[in-house]
Amino acid sequence: MKSYGKHNNKYYIMRKFLASMSLVICSLAIIYAQTEKSAQSGSAEAESGKIRIASCQFPISSDIMENLRWIEKQLTEAKLRKVDIVHFPECALSGYPGVDMESLDDFDWKLLQKATDSVLTLARTFKTWVILGSIHPLSEGNKPHNCLYLINHEGEILDRYDKRFCTSGDLQCFSPGDHFVNFKVNGVDCGLLICYDIRFPELYREYRKSETDVIFQSFHNARQGKGSIHPIIMHITAQARAATNYFYMSLTNSSAPESWPCYFITPDGLVRNKLEKNVPGILISDIDTGEKYYDASKTYRSGAINGILNSGETVSDSLSLNKQRH
Repeated sequence: MKSYGKHNNKYYIMRKFLASMSLVICSLAIIYAQTEKSAQSGSAEAESGKIRIASCQFPISSDIMENLRWIEKQLTEAKLRKVDIVHFPECALSGYPGVDMESLDDFDWKLLQKATDSVLTLARTFKTWVILGSIHPLSEGNKPHNCLYLINHEGEILDRYDKRFCTSGDLQCFSPGDHFVNFKVNGVDCGLLICYDIRFPELYREYRKSETDVIFQSFHNARQGKGSIHPIIMHITAQARAATNYFYMSLTNSSAPESWPCYFITPDGLVRNKLEKNVPGILISDIDTGEKYYDASKTYRSGAINGILNSGETVSDSLSLNKQRH
């Protein structure tokens, strides 16, 4: 009986292994078919004004390979869900110094480079755009950038956004950036920002001037103590930025507790959907620039951006000029 039991157990394990392999093969076959179909229909979608995005969250850590495994898993799921662009949080691949690890002392830059190459390969294989949070090294003596690599569907780094406004803590590890990044996917004009940038409305006004349709903003507000204000105020602040500038906004964050989740915000400032906090997940959202949303400041926004800080025409009247009289 014992001999039969062992044989039966081996048979069960073999069946389970074969079932798992079948699932992997089926997934790869589906992805290959989708990739071929996307390649054939790519020209038709080039200026459609429509994109499907995946806003991703997972518990970012100091373990680059563990972060990579999460990224590969979520990229695969996003491809199966026919996504055009996948958006990851701040420092998603590298981990965030000062939070996930104490500092960048003894940081494994070679491993980070290899892991980045793996993401590039996957983007090329899946024909998917990727916004990858990481750290970009500079010359000896200069602190690196906290960055978002913009990876196109050919697996090429098309551009890089470097966090412009670093917190005082960030500045101990990072050099600030000095430029905006605009790019188009299917005719949708996109821009990039990182975390603390949200405190500076001037950045959003500059993107509005360049007729940006959607802001992809990556955060790392995680591993916080109970009662942190960030889960309360961050999405509300982003809603105001979206509504006053008529943007879509994708917000991503690490899911390491205590955190707040991914949000997708429409140009009227409303939250269309969000994920559950403190757990890994992917938020799928569709953008169609042909759809119209409530835009209260549309009529006067351009003038305000150009220094006209009132609506209509002012009048010259002594009763108006005397400010100490009722």
